[in-house]
Amino acid sequence: MKKVFFSLFVVAISCVFLFSCGSTDKDKGPIKLGIAGAHSGDLASYGIPSINAAQLVVDEINAKGGILGRQVEIMAEDDVCKPEIATNTATKLVSSGAHVVLGHICSGATKAALGIYNDSKVLCMSPSATNPALTQSGDYPNFFRTIASDDAQAKLEVDFALNTLNLKKIAVIHDKGDYGKGLAEFAKKFLEESGKAEVVLYEGITPGAVDYSAVIQKVKRSGAEAIIFGGYHPEASKLVSQMRKKNMSTIFISDDGVKDDTFIKVAAQYAEGVYATGPKDTSSNPLTIKAQKAHKAKYKKDPGAFFLNAYAATLAMLNAIEQAGTTDYDAVVKALREKNVDTPLGSIRFDKKGDAIGVGFSIYQVKNGKYVELK
Repeated sequence: MKKVFFSLFVVAISCVFLFSCGSTDKDKGPIKLGIAGAHSGDLASYGIPSINAAQLVVDEINAKGGILGRQVEIMAEDDVCKPEIATNTATKLVSSGAHVVLGHICSGATKAALGIYNDSKVLCMSPSATNPALTQSGDYPNFFRTIASDDAQAKLEVDFALNTLNLKKIAVIHDKGDYGKGLAEFAKKFLEESGKAEVVLYEGITPGAVDYSAVIQKVKRSGAEAIIFGGYHPEASKLVSQMRKKNMSTIFISDDGVKDDTFIKVAAQYAEGVYATGPKDTSSNPLTIKAQKAHKAKYKKDPGAFFLNAYAATLAMLNAIEQAGTTDYDAVVKALREKNVDTPLGSIRFDKKGDAIGVGFSIYQVKNGKYVELK
């Protein structure tokens, strides 16, 4: 009898120490949410809203007991939107045990970091990296995003230029980066395939330059009625300001890298009339109203660019962990693709490539100092 009792005792102890008797994720410490992006520098206006969005979501979830009985812990790392820094950022987050990562913000930085996450089977979801190859190449099965890709964005810009503005001569300018050049290449391709307009100039500029008068002069000589620009707001504000100071009325059409209030603040009166694509207006969505109200209460100001996309991404990743019942990479990826989640962008899930189903772009124009969605 003693031998039987001893045997049962050994089995019980083994269960406790080796298998935790069917323990769940609630016994494994906090769920670690990494946040990577531009948290300082010229493009911080894109990255800071993501930190704020994630914090609001996490605060609410933790107040309700967390996910799977575990609290969510935020770990933020700054990559300044530079690829050479993004690799270090990714390495830090992986070594710190991040289960999922919100970010990166810029396409070039995202591309540089994804291999590191992929090797460690860490899921990464961006609210703003729109380069098509990030999902379409098949190289990054660990990557998801809550924003449509640049080919969809470029197609919308080109259709607007041709069918709404009826333009015939267009200059395509880009900042030579993964994001800006990628978008410009699609715009050029769509314009040429349309047969409705001529690409009179295709040119790259150097980011951070003080003076863009050389390329502006080329635009003037080309006879372009409009510029389609692929890039970010620091360069766009300089281009537009310098054109307007030369009394050039050339129409300026750009992307979600320019659809940011910082562009309007820097370009000031010269921003008026500029067109830019950006995520569809979801201001009537109850979750959007809730998120924006919470931001205003906590941070005493309106949220910035990609705030809603980041809020949606945070909800999607944490919901997938809850639905999967674990932080296991394969299980979470499966949940993202099979389970819808309600977000400020609507009810979304993700296709096999990692793109959000049901997310798209609209055309906006600066009117009286604000971006207004064109219906």
